[in-house]
Amino acid sequence: MESPKKIAHEIGGVKRDALRFGLNGVKSDIVGSHPLESSYQSGKRSEEEMKRRIIGHTYGSALPLKMDMDRQILSRFQRPAGPIPSSMLGLEAYTGAIDDIGFEDYLNDPRDSETFKPVDFHHGMEVRLGISKGPVAPSFM
Repeated sequence: MESPKKIAHEIGGVKRDALRFGLNGVKSDIVGSHPLESSYQSGKRSEEEMKRRIIGHTYGSALPLKMDMDRQILSRFQRPAGPIPSSMLGLEAYTGAIDDIGFEDYLNDPRDSETFKPVDFHHGMEVRLGISKGPVAPSFM
């Protein structure tokens, strides 16, 4: 018995779908982040690691593991893709990021921009469920 011929095709298998998300910018692939930004991120990681070590030495090794599990649980809790974005308020309160003032707090929220493309609900859910691949939605035109 001969198997039927199939065309090798994967839904959304292209990393960057030009029809859904527009043309890919080359600059973002070539140029890395700003040196100050990478220094800030590495300092933040080392500070968190130091805090984990101190908590582990003070309260025992089980508490940092419990804190990691709580962080993973809170980072998974999200709204479905749609017009209302997930605020991740529980995770922000748990990590202390709720006290930080970012640019979106004193400037406009990027989602209020005129060039912001709304999220395609169906594609966002396909990506989340693993049916389709690629970014959930483009951020700007």
